[in-house]
Amino acid sequence: MMLDMARKQVIVQLDERLLRELDQEARARGINRSELLRRAAAAYLEASREAADERQMIEAYRRNPEDEVDTALYTRLAIENWPD
Repeated sequence: MMLDMARKQVIVQLDERLLRELDQEARARGINRSELLRRAAAAYLEASREAADERQMIEAYRRNPEDEVDTALYTRLAIENWPD
């Protein structure tokens, strides 16, 4: 969460059902609507970044697949050297 950062007021149009659900969730969490929306926006952006990172990793493995021999070697080394 961003603390002590300058904030800008924005106007967002929401339908009544969504607004009612947001207000109920905010009350349940003991926070105001603005804080709930800030947290939701931050969580959405973080999830979006993680999804983009995962897509990049998948694409990298598509371009350069793992070598089965190397994978077997690394697995064996990890098992042999795992602390008891």
